[in-house]
Amino acid sequence: MNLTDKQKYQALLDKDSTFEGLFYVGVKTTGIFCRPSCTARKPKFENVEFFDTTRESLAAGYRPCKVCKPLDLKHKTPDYIKTILNEISENPSIKIKDYDLVKKGIEPNKVRRWFKSNHGITFQGYQRMIRINNAYTKLAKGAKIINAAFDSGFDSLSGFNDAFKSVLDDVPSNSKYTNVINISRFSTPLGPMFACATEDGICLLEFTERRMLEREFKDLSKRLKAKIIYGNNKYLDLVEKEVNEYFEGKRKTFDIPLVSPGSDFQNSVWNQLKAIPYGLTRSYKEQAIAINNPKAVRAVATSNGMNRIAIIIPCHRVVGSDGSLTGYAGGIWRKEWLLNFEKSNTN
Repeated sequence: MNLTDKQKYQALLDKDSTFEGLFYVGVKTTGIFCRPSCTARKPKFENVEFFDTTRESLAAGYRPCKVCKPLDLKHKTPDYIKTILNEISENPSIKIKDYDLVKKGIEPNKVRRWFKSNHGITFQGYQRMIRINNAYTKLAKGAKIINAAFDSGFDSLSGFNDAFKSVLDDVPSNSKYTNVINISRFSTPLGPMFACATEDGICLLEFTERRMLEREFKDLSKRLKAKIIYGNNKYLDLVEKEVNEYFEGKRKTFDIPLVSPGSDFQNSVWNQLKAIPYGLTRSYKEQAIAINNPKAVRAVATSNGMNRIAIIIPCHRVVGSDGSLTGYAGGIWRKEWLLNFEKSNTN
């Protein structure tokens, strides 16, 4: 998507966050550069110039704006939230209440707003999910229900049974028949991502703004016959590490195990996506030929769009026959950024 300067300027006037990461704006009269979504007073068109990266902006002598902070990751998790998440991770049975937050110098309303905005649940609901996940893990390893309940921070068996049923739609005594998919959220230079994992590997990696993400969650739960809840999982830590290495230009292939429920045809398409070399692209027609089904171009495109594991299964590397950037659920601007990023790291 090659934007004209006029289009970029209009995005700046509209404070359009969908253009985040696609370009930066240098303001000649102030010597600062901004994100497209900056809320500061807008300069005249003749007083701006545009850059593709923050590096180019800095090289041209511009300083980062103090309002939109273009050098920071968009939607970066605040340090005070990281502190809370680390504390919960280290002790899943803990119960952090408003009083405890105030003692730490943290405003409870800020915490509530952040969890509601970024996870879609309350802070207390998040903690309850973590405790249930901890109890589920203990039960799966053979622990008695009463021990799993009290070791996970529940004050009574009745309270544990109610919480377990509300989260997993089942009773603790049936835990060995209940499957769980753990979910986490982490920041990237292109915005936050959700990652989901089972005990076997990563089953979803998507930008949180992906179209129809809720439908994708429901479909994944149905296919794996599992409930998606927040909780610790070794693969969630590993995927964040590997994705961060990718964005730092230190990783071109991924080692993490993947779980991709789908038809044989869909998996053949997704496997071919992984075969596209870093920094290169293929057309849908070339992908159809690669799976020995040259007439299945449309079906290949449909399966490509149903990929749940962005970046690692690189559906962004497939383009139209004329080289045009066709649909990408995470946003065409992200597709263009990823392709340009990979190309620049192969030169």
